[in-house]
Amino acid sequence: MIRRCALGLVAALLIGAVPALADDANTLVIDVSGSANGRVEIALLPDVAPEHVARIKTLAREGAYDGVAFHRVIEGFMAQTGDVEHGTRARFSSGRAGTGGSSYPDLPAEFSAEPFERGTVGMARAQNPNSANSQFFIMFAPAPHLNGQYTVVGRVIGGQDVVDSIARGSGRGGSVAEPDFMETVRI
Repeated sequence: MIRRCALGLVAALLIGAVPALADDANTLVIDVSGSANGRVEIALLPDVAPEHVARIKTLAREGAYDGVAFHRVIEGFMAQTGDVEHGTRARFSSGRAGTGGSSYPDLPAEFSAEPFERGTVGMARAQNPNSANSQFFIMFAPAPHLNGQYTVVGRVIGGQDVVDSIARGSGRGGSVAEPDFMETVRI
């Protein structure tokens, strides 16, 4: 019976009927605090974007993401976070949130055929496709215009409702005056 169930699961995975199970070594866990409270779990995709996933894991293990704001949040589009330089609680009021990165060098793009759908996690960057560093964003809704233009690093596997409740920004850029924060981030 177990063997037949396992074979059925393998077959289902091959045809895409059942989502892949999360791998603890590649699951990013974010505890969100503020007007949104709860846990978000993200299955990282090292086979799709190995350098970007390695960067996120390094920063999470260093505690660099702890206390970092969701500084840019656009209704119906996405929530952006990860500015470990200017987006922390201590530095957020400087008005520079979203302009910084980490002490590590920028990463070359790792574009893929992975689509930007609800729950997709992508790396933020400047105009230069090879400028991603520490910031990432989580999609509220599909955005096919991003496909092949930004690096996909993961997918939300738990807590999309928490993502959906993150405080929205205002204006065209989605700047958030009183942001929610990633309280703790770990692998």
